[in-house]
Amino acid sequence: MNITFVPKSFDVPTNVLLTPFHLTVLEESNAEVDYQAVMSSLKRLKSIFGPNTSWPSKKMSLEENITSLQAHRREFIDRDAFAYSVFDESKTHCLGSVYIDPSRSPHYDCEVYLWVREDSADLDAMLHTTVLTWLTEYWPFEKIAFPGRSITWQSWAKECRI
Repeated sequence: MNITFVPKSFDVPTNVLLTPFHLTVLEESNAEVDYQAVMSSLKRLKSIFGPNTSWPSKKMSLEENITSLQAHRREFIDRDAFAYSVFDESKTHCLGSVYIDPSRSPHYDCEVYLWVREDSADLDAMLHTTVLTWLTEYWPFEKIAFPGRSITWQSWAKECRI
């Protein structure tokens, strides 16, 4: 639990239109479309969360995904971390996810991970730029790390001493 991650006075958005993306809280109600996005992008996801990640497993079930989404929702409610589903503007096609976590490095306010499904890979750079702008302009963060993007995994490991 990270009580000081964001100030209590900060209004954490739950539903955000960042043209051409629509972000909603990552939660159980999106389990099936999230699961489809995850399972269709296994290889891509292995590179998003670092060289030693075990998520997602090729054998992950929908029930395991639901449990994971419930945990993300609890973190969101507790203001410990913030995870969003990324949809297209029509809110019908799940494109991926964004995760905003407290930084494990003392040199950053947060660490952010994001991904788009394999069949939407051409939107990855746009999502990164859009989320970075949103975090910079709206959120109370000054130093934002995108491990594996703005900082190499090797440098990040040294930063965090992991």
